[in-house]
Amino acid sequence: MHPTSPTGGQPGRSVPTIPVVVLAGFLGSGKTTLLNHLLAHRGGTRVGVVVNDFGAIEIDAMAVAGQLGDSMVSLGGGCLCCAVDGSELDAYLEKLSAPAHRIDVIVIEASGLAEPQELIRMLMACENPAIRYGGTVEVVDAAEFGATRAKHPEIDRHLGVADLVVLNKTDRIDAAERSRVEIGLGTLCAPGTPVVAVDHGRIDPELLFDRRPWSETRGQLSFEDLLAGDAADADGHEGDAHARHVHASYESVEFVSEQPVHPRRFMDFLDSRPAGLYRIKGFVHFGVPGHEERYEIQAVGRFLRFATAPWEPGEPRLTRLVLIGSDMDAGALLRELEACREPEPRRVNPESMWGVLRYVARPARHDDVEDHPDADPDADADPDEEAEAG
Repeated sequence: MHPTSPTGGQPGRSVPTIPVVVLAGFLGSGKTTLLNHLLAHRGGTRVGVVVNDFGAIEIDAMAVAGQLGDSMVSLGGGCLCCAVDGSELDAYLEKLSAPAHRIDVIVIEASGLAEPQELIRMLMACENPAIRYGGTVEVVDAAEFGATRAKHPEIDRHLGVADLVVLNKTDRIDAAERSRVEIGLGTLCAPGTPVVAVDHGRIDPELLFDRRPWSETRGQLSFEDLLAGDAADADGHEGDAHARHVHASYESVEFVSEQPVHPRRFMDFLDSRPAGLYRIKGFVHFGVPGHEERYEIQAVGRFLRFATAPWEPGEPRLTRLVLIGSDMDAGALLRELEACREPEPRRVNPESMWGVLRYVARPARHDDVEDHPDADPDADADPDEEAEAG
């Protein structure tokens, strides 16, 4: 049985799950600034937020909806900000994931002294079927990196579990210092961990989650509508502002294939993806016997996840991928993906899917918490257990 659950009495339909992204970084690194930027530029996406230090987050529109109790704020657009400690995390996630809130993604802003690995363990062990771990983002103050390491040597451990590193405040250092910091990060992060350099926390939200078009906003005037109005006032004409948005510094590459993709060659591509490739999303068609369903892929930095679902009636069996990053060689990426095509998938050994199946979403178990989400797909494992989990 594949690790999806039926809904609405329709066997084989997968339950949509809400990704939970951990936003970590030491005090002063710029987590709150980055979080507010994500909220202000999230389009129609409904973002739930859990923060350790309630007073640290500054959202100007909070007073519009008012405060509910002394630890939670509910905003019309579906954004909830909660003061939370570790023992309460499951309760807050259950509240945020309730269908009535229609949340699309949850961001946990860890306190400056929190251990991100502990949050990862808690999320991997969480038994709430409505949520799934969505990766860890570590924010680093470029100007204070050396001083932070001297004062908090545990940052080395934090960087080691990060899926994506945001090098913030790069406007405060020169090119030579930035190069030194990036080299230092390269020795501390796991191989292949992307580093995104920004200032004022202005990371493109598309690197972390999909933004919905404004036309999908439902109900009466919502929080995102208010923020959109503020942005228009600040930036002027929408078309002119677009060129100044942070996503103008990123590029996207689209790959579409009518032929199935060979699972081993595709996993080799993912294992060797360049550091400038920050995000991959889309659907993959392997067509291997016993694995003809659609595989949704989501990758943020090193974090990688597949989810299976049946093809919709009449839906073409295509592989369609969007790759987002900077300083990428688009032609080389497309050539590598072209080389993954497989004209005769029915002749491919089903065992070649084992590497993919290690990343297929499955209900969390308490004994999963030791596994890093970017576990080696070639590590020893019982493939039948992986394929049948859940």
